[in-house]
This record gives sequence, structure tokens and C-alpha cells, in this order.
Amino acid sequence: MAVRVDKWLWAVRVYKSRSGANDACASGRVRVNGDVAKPATKLKVGDRVEIRRRDRTLILDVEQLLEKRVSAALAADAYGDQSPPPPVRPGKAGPEDVLIEQARRERGAGRPTKRDRRQMEKMKRDIRGG
Repeated sequence: MAVRVDKWLWAVRVYKSRSGANDACASGRVRVNGDVAKPATKLKVGDRVEIRRRDRTLILDVEQLLEKRVSAALAADAYGDQSPPPPVRPGKAGPEDVLIEQARRERGAGRPTKRDRRQMEKMKRDIRGG
């Protein structure tokens, strides 16, 4: 048995929609066993699927063939994740390293003024480093 790669990527919840998976395949961001995959490329158990997404590459080993979308728990059993950890951006610490204090307003203080909003946005930018 074989399944289309776009259908499988949608079924295991890599993409939110089947058309999103189809577009990724058509634009060359998906590879199956090292070869660029078209949406109709057939997958078999044991194939390796590489997906380029923004600043990260996902590497998935096909362990189960799915044609229909399943729950996240069942989807996780359908592949083995061989992806490298996400890259750490320079000057940024991971979420576990930094505890971000959120700006809190007193209950009943009403809507923030324009000045308050600008100060909150500036604080967010400073925390993010941008």
C-alpha cells in the first residue's frame, strides 16, 4: 500500500490543510528519500521525508501510512522524528532561560491610554531584542 505525500503530511498534522501540504510539495520544500517530491509522490513505510519550514528542517521517518487526518496522539505514532533541535538565535535565550514579566494592569483600570500602550509595546520590543 502507498499514500500520496501531500495527503500523509496533512494526515499526520504537519500542515493544517491539505492544500498547504500540496503547495509545499509543489514549491520544492518537501523531499522524499532525498528527491524533491511532487504532491502525488507515493510514500511507503520506511521512507524519509524532509520538510523545510522557515528556519527549520523537519526530518520524519514514515512508520505508518495514513490517508485520513487523525488525532495528534495517533499522528505522533505514524512517524519517527529525526529532526535536529531548532537553532538558537544569537542574543536570544530559550524560553526556559528567561522568565518574562508581563505588563499587568490593575483590575478595573480601564483601557490603556495611548501612552500606556506605547510603553507596553516598547517593553515587548526590548524583551524580544528587536
